[in-house]
This record gives sequence, C-alpha cells and structure tokens, in this order.
Amino acid sequence: MHNHRHFIIYKPQGYLSQFVNNQNKRKNKKLLGTLHDFPKGTMAIGRLDENSEGLLLLTTNGKVSELVRSKKIEKEYFVQLDGEINMEAVEQLKEGVEISVNKKKYLTLPSEVRQLNPAPIFSPPIKERGESHGPTSWISITIREGKFRQVRKMSAAVGFPTIRLVRVRIGRIYLKNIKPAEVVEVDNFKLSPK
Repeated sequence: MHNHRHFIIYKPQGYLSQFVNNQNKRKNKKLLGTLHDFPKGTMAIGRLDENSEGLLLLTTNGKVSELVRSKKIEKEYFVQLDGEINMEAVEQLKEGVEISVNKKKYLTLPSEVRQLNPAPIFSPPIKERGESHGPTSWISITIREGKFRQVRKMSAAVGFPTIRLVRVRIGRIYLKNIKPAEVVEVDNFKLSPK
C-alpha cells in the first residue's frame, strides 16, 4: 500500500508551479520545490501562472490530479482589475466570453461572478504601478474549467485587465489564513460535498 502525501500551499507571486527546472531558459526562475522539503514524486495539481498566486494543491497521487482538473470541481479566484468594473462587464463574464486558446476562439462556460466590496486585503499588497495607477476594483470569479491564463483573458475580454489574481478556493478547500509560501500537509483533500 503506497501512502500518498498531500499538501495545500499558498503559491507566492513570482514562482512557477513546478518542481524541476527542465528548461535552461528558465534558469533563474523560482520553483515550488524550494519552499519545502517535498517527497519525491510530488506534483502540482493544475497550475497558477508565474504572476498569479494563491491556493495550489500538491500531491504524490496522480489520480487526485485528474479529479481536481475536471469540470466537477469549482475554482474560485479573487481578481483585482484595472478600472472600476460595471454590471454590464460582470454579466458578460457570467454568461461566458470569447477568448483565444491555442490561437483558436473559445467561448468560456458560464461562471459565477460578484463584485467584492470592500476589497479583500492580501499581504504583501501589490506594488502600485507608478503614478499612472487609476482606480481598481475586485471581483470573485468561480469557474469549472482551467484554460491557460483563462481568468486573465476573460477580464481583458470585457475591458478590465487583471492586475492581481489570487485563487482562494478549489472545491471545498479554502485558502483561509495560509500565508504566502506557507505549506500545510493534509491527510486528504476534501474536495466535494459527498
């Protein structure tokens, strides 16, 4: 009987969702394996791109990975947008928007979207982008699919580019009070309400 191990981690901004650097062009990139002494064979379930942060599940069990990446499991993100989003854009995001996936047009599945007021507070706060930084707004968006950079592409498609993206939930697992770069080992992932 092989005892698999499972971890919940707050992936900090600026890290790649991988353990082994098998591409020389990414020599100076920060990898998850440097954050903790993970067992051999640990893999990230799904990914967060380098500039995104938040909840990431790690496991030594590939079967769990398939379930999490399936459309059965919701993924919720808190997204800071450039500009003050309006209801029209929120409705568009809910219904699904056209984005480009592998250079082909793709219509996203309907998603749950709500404005976050007051704005959530994450530490460290994101660095302001110079003096030209105008108003921003935050939304929560819940999707059941995970195309490459999907949430960023969706927000850009409705005219509100993503400034900061934090995944806060996968199924029934919440980021809660985990701090950036913190790793929590768990017995198993309680993902679905069963």
